[in-house]
Amino acid sequence: MNTYASNRRAVFDYNILEIIEAGIELTGFETKAVRLGRINISGSYAIIKNNQLWLLNAAISPYQPQNLPSGFSGERTKRLLLKKKEIKSLIGRTKEKGLTLVPLKVYSRGEWIKIGIALARKKLKSDKREIIKKKEIKKEISKFLKK
Repeated sequence: MNTYASNRRAVFDYNILEIIEAGIELTGFETKAVRLGRINISGSYAIIKNNQLWLLNAAISPYQPQNLPSGFSGERTKRLLLKKKEIKSLIGRTKEKGLTLVPLKVYSRGEWIKIGIALARKKLKSDKREIIKKKEIKKEISKFLKK
C-alpha cells in the first residue's frame, strides 16, 4: 500500500471520530500524476451534494506539463466513490453540530487509488496547546535521557 499524500495538519486541527475509505474518480492524466505523488490534499475538504460525496481544493499537478489535454484543471472537484448506504449515514452524521469531512491520506490499494476521509470535530485552541506542551516535554525528557 503506497501512500501518495497525507494531511498531517488535519490530525492536529481535528479530533478524528471515524475514518472511511473511498475511491476517487480521476482521469487518466490525474491518475498518472497521483501515482508520482503530485497531489496535495492539505486544505481540502469533502462535502455531500445531491447524494454524492465531492472532494474540493485537492490540487493535482500535471503529469506532463507540456502535453496537457485541453481543459485540464488540477483543482477541479473530484467525486468520491462510496455506496449509497454509506453516503446516507454520512449525511445524517454531518448534520450534527461541528462535524466535518476531512481527507487524511491518499493511497493505493491494489491497482485502485483510495482516499481516507475522516469524520472529525474541530479542536479547541486549548487542546492544541496541551498537545504542543506534551510534545515539548517528551522532547526534553528524551534529550535528558540521551546524555
